[in-house]
Amino acid sequence: MSEEKKILDETRTADSNENRGFQPPAGFKGPGGKMPPPGFKPPEGFKMPEGFKPPEGKEGEMPDFPQPKGPMKLIMKLMMRNMAKMAEESAEEERPYRPLVRPDLTEKPGEMRRGGPPMGGPRGPGGPGGPMGGMRGDKPKDFKGSMKQLIRYLLVYKWLILLVAVFSTCATLLSTVLPKILAKVTDEIARGVMNISAGGTQGVDFGYISGIMLLLIGLYVLSMLLSYAQGLLIVQMSTKISYNLRRQIMEKINRLPVNFFHTLTNGEIMSRITNDVDTVSQSLNMCLTQIITSVVTLVGVLVMMLSISWQLTLVAICMLPFSGLFTALMVGISQKHFRARQKLLGTVNGYVEEVYAGQTVLKAFCGEERAIREFDYENERLYNASWKAEFLTGMMMPIMNFIGNIGYIAICVLGATMCARGRLSIGSIQAFITYVRSFNQPITQVANISSQLQSTAAAAERVFRFLNEAEEQDKDVKLKIKDLDIKGDVEFSHVRFGYKEGETIIHDFSAKVKAGQKIAIVGPTGAGKTTMVKLLMRFHDLQGGAIYLDGHDTREFSRQDLRSAIGMVLQDTWLYNGTIMENIRYGRLDATDEQVIEAAKAAQVDFFIRTQAEGYNMVLNEETSNISAGQKQLLTIARAILADTKLMILDEATSSVDTRTEILIQKAMDNLMKGRTSFIIAHRLSTIRNADLILCMRDGDIVEQGTHDELMALNGFYAQLYNSQFEKVS
Repeated sequence: MSEEKKILDETRTADSNENRGFQPPAGFKGPGGKMPPPGFKPPEGFKMPEGFKPPEGKEGEMPDFPQPKGPMKLIMKLMMRNMAKMAEESAEEERPYRPLVRPDLTEKPGEMRRGGPPMGGPRGPGGPGGPMGGMRGDKPKDFKGSMKQLIRYLLVYKWLILLVAVFSTCATLLSTVLPKILAKVTDEIARGVMNISAGGTQGVDFGYISGIMLLLIGLYVLSMLLSYAQGLLIVQMSTKISYNLRRQIMEKINRLPVNFFHTLTNGEIMSRITNDVDTVSQSLNMCLTQIITSVVTLVGVLVMMLSISWQLTLVAICMLPFSGLFTALMVGISQKHFRARQKLLGTVNGYVEEVYAGQTVLKAFCGEERAIREFDYENERLYNASWKAEFLTGMMMPIMNFIGNIGYIAICVLGATMCARGRLSIGSIQAFITYVRSFNQPITQVANISSQLQSTAAAAERVFRFLNEAEEQDKDVKLKIKDLDIKGDVEFSHVRFGYKEGETIIHDFSAKVKAGQKIAIVGPTGAGKTTMVKLLMRFHDLQGGAIYLDGHDTREFSRQDLRSAIGMVLQDTWLYNGTIMENIRYGRLDATDEQVIEAAKAAQVDFFIRTQAEGYNMVLNEETSNISAGQKQLLTIARAILADTKLMILDEATSSVDTRTEILIQKAMDNLMKGRTSFIIAHRLSTIRNADLILCMRDGDIVEQGTHDELMALNGFYAQLYNSQFEKVS
């Protein structure tokens, strides 16, 4: 067995020890650093820690631990198990949780797992080291609070819920009175049979029985129709809730700040839209009707039972405390497992989604086996949480039936005694026994509902926490782009910014850019180049200073309005599943086909498009893997050209094209950018030699600025960066 496999197996054993019989590891200490209690027997092969001095004459021997017996043995075992769980939960609370961090197979079981970002790509601005690269998937903190928020959300559908309640109540009440009506049939048959047995002439009145049976059939049909109507309404309502929640989540995504998406993986967000919303919808579909039915049945049956015999009713009621106590106990135990299941479900979904997105990298580095091992690790954690939750849920019904059967037996014995003494008729006993079964059923349903509500609460809180996230706020909006004649003058005035409080990466950035200038921003990786243009587009809020557009503070515009005046081409291309024509037109949705084609020609991509069988109607797949990286970049450039904005931002826009295409694009860009303010971020400094102004950044500050010739004459930091492109690496 390989070392990695051995360590991974140890990790899995440690994670699921409470399912397989816990044995404390060597040197184990409980919470507070206390040693295990007397009577603990260490596992086979245990070695005493260094510095331990055995009694004289006992060197090399294992200490003679006294072994508890009988009940004490069980108590000791439970104590050790609880101590281990307390230590594990304490450690889990102290360490940060990273949803998709790979388990480091060189670590020991129980230690914090280390790892980098998911395979699908870096998290946080600028890559793995970006700020806020991970966020713990918090557990639901307040079950009651989650349910209250869900109830407030359901108030929108209060009239529909009221109609469901009316139909459900009517159907349940009809079902409740049927056994007592049926008891009349039983009494009539019993009376007739006993009369004939006693030598009487009057037998069973079948006309009377036929009338009652027809009444029963009519009531059963009416109850069925009412149940069908309430079922149809509840399905429509749960489907609307599912639809609206998904729509609200999608709308919320568009209103969230960019830095929020550095805190959650794609799988976590997808899990909220799919799994969590489905859980809420399905639970409401099941629980809402059952809650109404259970309450009405419980009250109705209780009234009918009291009308038959208060003594027998008292016996049935005596079983309620036992049922309620057991239900409360099981709900408390199972709640944490339902929470863990929802959280781990998002983790597994995120892992699968990102491994699938990174298939090329995975295969290039022969990581298939490792990916399977890591998936097994996460999948087993989900399995452990799921089976515990389902097992505890499954225990409720058998035990509730057991408690109900005890009361059922007692009622049968007492009812038979009362019948023998002539205090109850046979039909009444038969009806009461039917009611007892119906009396236990709502209690059993409540047990079922209570377990389902744990999953509902966990899912609802995850959904509502997402919907309650802080949105981008546009305060003090005073201006609109369409009301101004934007020229393109930009000024950065003492800008200060950091992704986290207390961590400043842009210290005191100031620069003035005239309309129509071509500005190049250069510097080493991490200098803050991309951050500056993101601040210009208000992807993040400043911590100090201001940015002005034509003399107006950019905070006086709404974010969407400001961004409509800026075109942007990023190094990381984004295209969606659709035709090439649709992808280019995304830059300006009202553009004609001719304008799209002109933009493609300016971006030097028209020739490539026309060589395809379907031309501009060629459909890009979901991963846009049916075109090359350079062709993707050209399409995004064409999209920015079509936008026809006053300001243009190019962040390594030509990084994925060949040298010949780059020269053509540079010529096209020079013609396009005349009269437009342009910001170009480039590492290949040879591509920005003709810029009107070059801002050389280092550690968040401008260290040099000027034209290419001026900066080369200074022979400073820019000259070093430029000349380093032509140096040989030793």
